[in-house]
Order: sequence, then structure tokens, then C-alpha cells
Amino acid sequence: MKSYDVTVIGSGPGGYVAAIRCSQLGLKTALIEKYKSLGGTCLNVGCIPSKSLLDSSHHYEEAIKNFNTHGIEISGEIKVNLKKMIARKQSVVDQTTKGINYLMDKNKIDVFHGIGSFQDSTHIKIESDKSEVIESKNTIIATGSKPTTLPFAKIDKERIITSTEALSLKEIPKHMVVIGGGVIGLELGQVYRRIGSEVSVIEYADRITPIMDSSISRELTKVLKKQGIKFYFSHSVVQVDRLKEGVIVKALDKNKSEITFEGDYCLVSVGRKPFTDGLNSEAAGVKLNEKGEVIVNEMLQSSNSNIFAIGDVVRGAMLAHKAEEEGVMVAEIIAGQKPHIDYNLIPNVIYTWPEVSSVGKTEEMLKSEGIDYKVGQFPMRALGRARASMDTDGFVKILADSETDEVLGVHMVGARVADLIAEAVTAMEFRASAEDISRMSHSHPTYAEAVKEAALAATDNRPLHI
Repeated sequence: MKSYDVTVIGSGPGGYVAAIRCSQLGLKTALIEKYKSLGGTCLNVGCIPSKSLLDSSHHYEEAIKNFNTHGIEISGEIKVNLKKMIARKQSVVDQTTKGINYLMDKNKIDVFHGIGSFQDSTHIKIESDKSEVIESKNTIIATGSKPTTLPFAKIDKERIITSTEALSLKEIPKHMVVIGGGVIGLELGQVYRRIGSEVSVIEYADRITPIMDSSISRELTKVLKKQGIKFYFSHSVVQVDRLKEGVIVKALDKNKSEITFEGDYCLVSVGRKPFTDGLNSEAAGVKLNEKGEVIVNEMLQSSNSNIFAIGDVVRGAMLAHKAEEEGVMVAEIIAGQKPHIDYNLIPNVIYTWPEVSSVGKTEEMLKSEGIDYKVGQFPMRALGRARASMDTDGFVKILADSETDEVLGVHMVGARVADLIAEAVTAMEFRASAEDISRMSHSHPTYAEAVKEAALAATDNRPLHI
């Protein structure tokens, strides 16, 4: 029987990063993945493929809407070749997952392909073409999540689909009905709107991105409406029926009146739930809560101290970078170190265009906690760089403590803010004040200047360019 210091079940961003860090720390490490390719949901049917399609569709939209303004004239019709677009997406996925294989080899991590389940707290059975049992002193559960479904919307993977199927359609939908105005629904909705689909987003809440600052919701809604996406807020979907070549979705509005939507595809994107099926966790003494999450302490230990859990199977936001940080932390705890994660400083990002990013407290949170704060906000349209690139939608908003000036939250909508939020995270990790940021030199012309200007606005209301 093969024996390991650590075995990681699941090879998504949390799992494979945990395995790498364990190996770096001198621990003999194994990784178990039930699918043939490594990388989990993120690399195979999530983050990476969706960003590939977002980029491809963005190029197309730029060509048909903005190239002429830039003085680029194209003769002939500009067309979308969806088959080629999907193929490029798949090539990006394949290249990325092969990179994980390389990292496993480089770090001398033993990879097992099959379904891993506990026989007891130190023995894991791996079921594939053959059955095998390995011994492990410690185990990290990193099995991720799967799409949440609705009881009255049977996913047939043809017309009633999840994000997985939406990444590999064979035709451009005439009308895609999206149930759920969260990150997945907005990103994929924008992809198909750009390439010609009518897109209707049905959202149960009264706004999109309800966990983010309300100013972000307002701005992003305005921009996406301008791009042609239709929103139906405070609508509760009650029925989804499959037709031969389409779907009918029925919903109740806030007045309980029934609204009917007809489309050729229905994307169900109402969130994700922890995937712990088949682990046989009870055999290892690992307790789950009513959501199916592994119950863990502050060190991410389960009810069995030598079994840890990270990422989407534990409490907190379902974000790849959160899973990565947890994977590193657990590896270092197993090795006897004392790492720490500040969950308040894990950024949230939506990769629509304009992009959205956020870190720290929202205004709603600060109000509910009774914290006296001040606001500094600066519009992207006031930046020379934004005007040069024709990306003038959005803003940077900084929330700072009224007394100490410490930055408590940063919220952005605009071009490249998915990258720009790292400046805010860095500043907040060092407990910077708004004045600290305002006194830092920001190169000109850049989108980052909006951060400096928002900090100036928060410090003593003295932005320079508005």
C-alpha cells in the first residue's frame, strides 16, 4: 500500500495549489482527481473557458461597434464563427490543464485518476478502472462545487442548460433566457448578447450583484441595459418547460402577476453548492452541515483533526483565489507553520466589460455595523486613458473611516479593474489610509489614476481632475 503525508482530493485551484505547497514543504503528496483532466471546474468549465469566450466576443463587439471610430475600416461583413470561437476556448483550456500536469510532475506529486472516498480517517479508496487503497496521515478535501438546480427546471443539457453547456453551444441562441443575475449569468449573458442573441435576465432579488455595494449594482445594470440585456428584477421563476426547439419560462413579478418568457435556450445560473457526494465522509468522522459543507474550525480542520477542507466545500465565497489561499494555509499548518488569511481582504470580481471588482466593506455593511465612514468616488470618464481607449463607463469608490482615514472598502467598475483591485488589497493589507494612497505617485495616463483621485476625494474632497 502506498503511503503519503498528505493526500488532496480534488484538483481545482485550491486542490492543486495545496498539493504544490505541500510538496514544497517536503511532504510526500498525492492528488486524486475523478476526471481525466486536472484543474477542476475553474480550468475546465468555469473561470478559464468563460474568460476565453468573453475575450473573443469582446473582440467581435469592438470590430462591429468601435473599429470605424478608431479609423479602422473593414470591407465586407464581419461574422461570428461560433465553432471556431468554441475551439479556441477549448485550446486555451487544454493548454492550461496540461500546465497543471507539468506542475505535478515538477513537484513530484503522485496523481491518481478516480473517485476518492474514505475507508477511515487515514485510508482512501480510489475507484477507477481498478480499485486501489492508499494510506495518508493527512487529507485535504478540495472537491469544489456544482451548479445549483431548480426542482421545476430539469436540466436536459440541450435547451435547459447550466454554465457547462453554455460554454460549448453549437449555435448562437436567438433568445437566451437567463435565470439568475449573478456572476455566471451576467458573464455568459454578455457573451451571447455581444454575438447577436437576445438576452433576458430574470432575477429574484431587486438588483444584480446583491452582495456587492449597491452603487456597483446600479452602474453595472445601467451599462448592461445600454448594451441590450433586458433585466426583470423581483421576479420569481415558477415553471420551466421544454419545447421541441425551445423553452417557456414562467415567473411571478412583485405584484404576483405571471410573466411568460419564450426562448430557444434557458440558462439556469442560480448559484453553486458544495460537492461532497461519494466522499463517504462519515467513515472518517467528518461532519457536514445542512448545506453539504464540511464543518471546519479557523484552521480549516474538520471534526477529524487530520482531515482538512478548503474552497467551495467550506463556508465563504466560492472563489478560486480564496480556495488557493486556503490550500496554501492548510499546507503550511500541516507543516507546523502558523499562516493566516484575512477573509475581509479577498477580492470579488465580475469579468463583464466593464469589469467589476470589490474588496472590504460595502456601504451597506458599514451602516449596519454603525461605523462612521466617508466616501471618495471618481468617474472613469474623467481619465485621459479611459477616453483614449473609449472605456469611459464606471468609477472607483473608496470608503474610509471618518476618524482614522483607514481604507475600509474599495469598489470599482471599469476597464481592467479586475487587475486594479490588487492595489486596493495591498493597501488594505498594510492598513493604509486614503491619504496614504493619495500621496502615492500613479503613472499617467492610466486607469489606476482613478484610485488616486478617489483617495483624494475621500481624504478631504479634493480630487484634481473633476
